[in-house]
Formats: sequence, C-alpha cells, structure tokens
Amino acid sequence: MDLGLGRAAVIVALTLPYSNGRTEGVNTKTKRIARQMHGRAGPSLLRRRIHLG
Repeated sequence: MDLGLGRAAVIVALTLPYSNGRTEGVNTKTKRIARQMHGRAGPSLLRRRIHLG
C-alpha cells in the first residue's frame, strides 16, 4: 500500500494558505435547507430559500 500520495496531500493541506472551507459551508447550508423542505414544495421555492438564506 502506497502512503506517499496521502502524505503529500496532508503536507499540502497544512502548508497552503487557502482552503475550501467556505465552499463546504455553503454546501452544508444548502443540504440542510433541502432536507428541511423535503416534500413540502417544488424546486422554485427551494431555489428561492437558498438564495435568501
């Protein structure tokens, strides 16, 4: 089993000055809203709630 790629990924993650944390936060928020509205309304209302949230 080659651990070189995993080790390189960890080193890069710890040394670079940027991350995808903001993007992941938006994804989490969108999924939470979608779960709350499941079965309640159509895609147009879901889209509106996501834009307003």
